[in-house]
Amino acid sequence: MNEPTDVTPVPVTDPLSIVALETERHVAGFGWDQPPRLFALVPTAQLIADEPGLAEQLGGSDLLPGALTAIEQDELPTTSDVVELLAQIGWPPEVAGAAFAVERIVVPPDAERDLPEDPAQAVQVLADHPDRADVRLVVAVLRDGPAVCLLRHRAHDRDDRVASGPDIAPGLVHALRATLSD
Repeated sequence: MNEPTDVTPVPVTDPLSIVALETERHVAGFGWDQPPRLFALVPTAQLIADEPGLAEQLGGSDLLPGALTAIEQDELPTTSDVVELLAQIGWPPEVAGAAFAVERIVVPPDAERDLPEDPAQAVQVLADHPDRADVRLVVAVLRDGPAVCLLRHRAHDRDDRVASGPDIAPGLVHALRATLSD
């Protein structure tokens, strides 16, 4: 019989993972059934240099090297196609990266067979599926390449139940990365 292993959590220390987790918790604090949300990721040191009054609020001298701050972009256009939405976004050079939060319905692969051709009807069939799961994805990428994806299930809505990995949502990673292209 296998003995249970004591899994010690590994502290998160890289700036992208830290800002992704902070952003995910910020979004989670507003509950479920939210529209997509977009954030610019900027170097915190540069933000403090530009706005010294923010120093205390952002951690001031306790900053980790390379620390990032997420700045929410208000008034995103409403669309059902987030890839199309992201294709319209571009960032100035001062923005080191971007983060995007979106909720999705996940169903078993066989549930997607024989869906109605009408998109609205297909969404309704999936929304009514008995094995559906509501999830929130937060994808964060940097201009120079690294990416972090976080996944929170509505059924397990706790900070310690958020899954993390670089390739949970490869399509969103690619679309968000394209917003940072020159």
